[in-house]
Amino acid sequence: MTSPERSTRDRLLDAFETLLVEQGPRAATLEAVAAEAGVSKGGLLYHFASKDDLVDGVLERLLELARADTEQMRTSPVGPVEFYLQTSVSEGSELDRALVAAARLAQENTDPVRAALAQVREGWLEVLRAELGDESLARTIQLVGDGLYFNDVSGMPDPDALEHVRAVLGRLGR
Repeated sequence: MTSPERSTRDRLLDAFETLLVEQGPRAATLEAVAAEAGVSKGGLLYHFASKDDLVDGVLERLLELARADTEQMRTSPVGPVEFYLQTSVSEGSELDRALVAAARLAQENTDPVRAALAQVREGWLEVLRAELGDESLARTIQLVGDGLYFNDVSGMPDPDALEHVRAVLGRLGR
């Protein structure tokens, strides 16, 4: 169950994300979301009139979190590439949770979800492009980050994966 000190709207979005992550989109019914958030169905409907409205709310949250992450990436003292690689490991952050929830929604092939995920990835890629000045290298770093993330959530992660990536990048002069 979600934390009562958060706003009702945030608790409902938290509950929706929890159900998406743990059980998938089909289990994330309005009734289940209300129960998980500890509010009545009427309370849920006051904030979100439909499941589509919940999806919109989760996507808005994802994009807000991704904008903040992109800004951190851009201004990080370790540099954008190192920041991106370090954060390509699941930390259980709000952004990680929002990404997994959106990925679960994308399994239903919804265009708005795919567009939001593409916007998040494009934001990261834009920062990598600006830092590296090389489209192919920026895309390669992004794909390496994808691999690090998959490695981490695969159930059998290689704890030295990031160090291996750093060693290879060091040999390449980056």
